[in-house]
Amino acid sequence: MAAKMSVPADCGNKTYSVCEIAADSSNRAEEDAEADGAAVFMCGKCKLPIGDSLSWSGSDDERNQIMLKRTSDNVVIGKEPFVAGTRKELGCLVVNLTCRGCSSELGIMYISTPKKLDCKRSLFCFNVQHIESYVVGSSSQQVPELDREDRPVTLEYQDNVEQQMTKIKSLAVIIGQRLLEIESNLQCSSAK
Repeated sequence: MAAKMSVPADCGNKTYSVCEIAADSSNRAEEDAEADGAAVFMCGKCKLPIGDSLSWSGSDDERNQIMLKRTSDNVVIGKEPFVAGTRKELGCLVVNLTCRGCSSELGIMYISTPKKLDCKRSLFCFNVQHIESYVVGSSSQQVPELDREDRPVTLEYQDNVEQQMTKIKSLAVIIGQRLLEIESNLQCSSAK
């Protein structure tokens, strides 16, 4: 689901900030989500759901991240902020985002940023390599229609068959008793 971040078509020689590109990417992602269907993002290790495309805020291909405005309770936000170690994030205070199920690291949240990264502050920034996604409605395989003879036996069907067999057995016993009575009456009348 991670939308490609590209520079808007009308850029000319203008330089765009990460935030402007992310905002454009966010708008395109919302349009794509409406056309393609919603996506569910999951922990790449234990597959717990961590968010969905309805809270999409954008993506950053340079840092290989997707950004969400909201997440599920399965994401644990770290309590101890630390200074980001990369050169591009110099001066940023961040906290780790981990999975509640398996405690694997999923990404970071920016607590304090320089002006050029203000668009990422308070967003959940997930590393794409640590998550997976599933697009709702993307399954195309369906159960084929089966002929009556090929249908599998279900418990409901089995109960129905057993009830019918019980009725048939009791009817067979009644018919057998009736035949014995008729035979004995015939033997008695022929002996006279």
